[in-house]
Amino acid sequence: MNILVTGGAGFIGSNAADAFIKEGHNVIILDDFSSGKQENVNPKAKVYKMDIQDPAVENIFRDEKIDVMSHFAAQMDVRRSVADPKFDASVNVLGFLNLMEFGRRYGLKKVLFSSTGGAIYGEQDYFPADEQHPLRPLSPYGITKLVTEKYLFFYKETYGIEHVILRYANIYGPRQNPHGDAGVVAIFTQKMLKGEQPIINGEGKQTRDYVFVGDVVQANLLGLKHKGSDIFNIGTGIETDVNQLFHHIKKLTGSVCDEKHIAAKAGEQMRSVISSKKIGDVLGWKPTVTLEEGLKKTVEFFRARG
Repeated sequence: MNILVTGGAGFIGSNAADAFIKEGHNVIILDDFSSGKQENVNPKAKVYKMDIQDPAVENIFRDEKIDVMSHFAAQMDVRRSVADPKFDASVNVLGFLNLMEFGRRYGLKKVLFSSTGGAIYGEQDYFPADEQHPLRPLSPYGITKLVTEKYLFFYKETYGIEHVILRYANIYGPRQNPHGDAGVVAIFTQKMLKGEQPIINGEGKQTRDYVFVGDVVQANLLGLKHKGSDIFNIGTGIETDVNQLFHHIKKLTGSVCDEKHIAAKAGEQMRSVISSKKIGDVLGWKPTVTLEEGLKKTVEFFRARG
């Protein structure tokens, strides 16, 4: 198949692109390289350096005869979405619609969409949250992910384009970007390896469900083969708080830094953990990499990069 991977030079997208190529698919990467890196790009992929909002995206769908779009490109910083909701929506909603409008004109058959299993549910009523949990996103980022899910339903009903929506927990692993506010594992790891002081927001008791990128890639491969449209959570069902994470990484890096806290960030979700029972029952997916194993692989990656 001809698979368009948007954000294919980024953390998750590049790992997925590698897996699609290994499976024998023809991969076309669309990335503006605002955060993606050339070193992440598989040499077997064809690359278009372009913003997803660019009207010239039409040429990709027309010339490459895209069968499936694996959509990772996004404004993914929750805090930036709060500070600049218009920018967040321009990328995550208008950029997506730009892709879909050309996709429907040129024979796009399916979309694999990277949604969010944390931000889309908001403060949870029960733990872990399944796909039936009320959707109450607290940030513009979560709202745009939900809006995109609804648009995918529209494109299925109106144009017959199937979709598999994957609502991710907090993904970490090799190639994660340690710059900016996203990706606490990468941020802590790089700072500790450099002998710098990581900062914990608030008391550090806020919990997240950390899932390794390799397991996420396997979910994408299963989603690619799945017939029909559906929504699946991708997580471990295990809560880990920031203080625990700090000490795991401190031990693996050999850091001697202290546990330093500052005031909590306004509006930060306190608990987030999701159930992946549905995708386990339907597609046979389950997380295989423990947090300890995944953090070790991540630390080794950043250490090798210097």
